[in-house]
Amino acid sequence: MVGVDGSAGGWQAVDWAVDQAARTGLPLRIVYASLWQHYARRLPAAGRRRPDEHAYADQLLGTALARARTRQPQVPLSAVTEAGEPVEVLLREARGAAQLVVGPRGDGGMVGMMLGSVGLSVAARALCPVVVARGTARNREAADRPVVVGVGEGPGAVAALRFAFGEAARRGGELVAVRAWRAPAGSTRAAGPAERRWAERHLGAVLAEAGGEHPGVRVSAQTVQGPPPLVLVEAAAEAALLVLAVPRGESAHGLQLGRTSHVALHHADCPVAVVPVPH
Repeated sequence: MVGVDGSAGGWQAVDWAVDQAARTGLPLRIVYASLWQHYARRLPAAGRRRPDEHAYADQLLGTALARARTRQPQVPLSAVTEAGEPVEVLLREARGAAQLVVGPRGDGGMVGMMLGSVGLSVAARALCPVVVARGTARNREAADRPVVVGVGEGPGAVAALRFAFGEAARRGGELVAVRAWRAPAGSTRAAGPAERRWAERHLGAVLAEAGGEHPGVRVSAQTVQGPPPLVLVEAAAEAALLVLAVPRGESAHGLQLGRTSHVALHHADCPVAVVPVPH
């Protein structure tokens, strides 16, 4: 599924999503959330500009369908306008989706702020993987560039790796698994060989657990000293995709994103996939 809004970032999302649908062999559903229709239900009939809004929605979805069909003619497509707040519409429509794709931001001013917050909120709350189609055009378009995955601790490490292995296999490229390491929190000494060896053992163990389904994928395992947000953004500078796992609590409220994923969603030079992991 892909959310559209008429912005340049939205068209980036459509392009990335239809290419991904072609890679996966899945149909693509295009969704436009109409705030006007949501509030129009509460207004008196006199003076409504319903035809104008309908025309805009029809034109927007028609353009999105034509763009996707021209790019990947074999992908089955559907499109729908849903009334409501964009975040709530996208979360509702994405239930059962394989992936939800959104653009990095809208066009300028308050609109840009609102749409940026929509993408961030969706990435922080969706129960399916969310891809923010950000970054440079060469990274978004190049299927042969590596897939980079951040390997943290806990069940999220395996979940992110399994997702990343699948993406690397579909692209026929390399998987770069990155584990950042440094001194323990609160420690007064500098990080040293013990931390590096622990990071290497942990990375090797989760790679062995997650990689069984894709033995043909070329893997580069990297342990890098430094703060995880900086390490991963730098590692993904020439990547086709950066994959991160984020925990999902039972509550649907709040932005359930860690610092690393928050930084990547704002600064990575490639698309970022956020893989939810239930607590």
